Amino acid sequence: MGQLYLTTFGASEWIILSVWILAVVTPVAYSLRNKTPIALGISVGLLLGYIVQYAFVVMASYGLEFRFVWFDFWLIPERLDSVVYYPTLFTAGFLHSMSDVTHVLGNVLVIALVGIPLEQRLGTKRFTVVYLTGLLGGSIAWVLFNSGSETPSWGASGAAYGLLGAYLSGWPRDEIPFPLILIRPWPVTIIALFYFGFELVRAFNTVGLGGYSTVAHMAHIGGFVAAYAVLPLVARGGPYPLGVVDGGPKGFGPSRAGFDQIKSTMVDVSDIDDPWTELGLDVPKNLRDPLRKLKEAGDEAETRIAWMEHIAEAADCPVCLAPLGMVERRTGPQLQCSKEPKHLSWPKHG
Repeated sequence: MGQLYLTTFGASEWIILSVWILAVVTPVAYSLRNKTPIALGISVGLLLGYIVQYAFVVMASYGLEFRFVWFDFWLIPERLDSVVYYPTLFTAGFLHSMSDVTHVLGNVLVIALVGIPLEQRLGTKRFTVVYLTGLLGGSIAWVLFNSGSETPSWGASGAAYGLLGAYLSGWPRDEIPFPLILIRPWPVTIIALFYFGFELVRAFNTVGLGGYSTVAHMAHIGGFVAAYAVLPLVARGGPYPLGVVDGGPKGFGPSRAGFDQIKSTMVDVSDIDDPWTELGLDVPKNLRDPLRKLKEAGDEAETRIAWMEHIAEAADCPVCLAPLGMVERRTGPQLQCSKEPKHLSWPKHG
């Protein structure tokens, strides 16, 4: 049971496997390098990885003979008596059924539409922890409920459901665009509980009534519950307090009146020192131009939010070097140290 199938691979199998790894990893690496949402990078990586998997099926249908490339990366509970298969708890989350395109498309939809605003709440590092928690929580749940089984499991559903559970745990009143009956902004509570409740019913029909399903319902539930439980710990000290009601990421809601209200209470930053100058420090070179533009054009709520987001991504706390975040308040956005707000909260209100 401890012998990996890939030890018998020839050159063609190694090429296919290498292309698949590059397809999955490259979009994620691009997101990290360019500071774009890693949730988007993961979504693209899952899609490209599936395309490589499907290309393998097409090539095999034309009579090209390959050993089955993915077998060592599936999660099969019965194999976990050998430590060499422990990585499948993770690798299975980046593979999907090659006969069911709706599987990968459904996961990508949730990861992109739910993951991107959740990442804006948490920041990339904390979001990554939550994503992996859901992925591993789903894998562990599948193993616990199918101990000794030879039935394989794969797919990013545990991670996708984990994002729903985490968002429900942290900011249930956020509204995010989602195609639930209608394509419109829906409260996170409705989206998450709809998915979770529907999955509970399907799991009961499958397990409780002795039915059978090719879908790993317990993995979905495990990912949801694990991320829900972990989110308060992961989000502690982050840029947004748990449960804050500000209309959701990227603004304070769709109302023009809301932006006008923010503008009416915002501190004028054109006449005050930036945080580095306040501390008697030299302003980092990469922040001089953004800070200048913030002071010159930051009298509109939307513009100030955009420049502060840019500065938060490009800078670290001048006191402890922790990442900065932007906290959206009714009195305007604030730059804040993610580790200790007392180090930096700018501009100060009241």
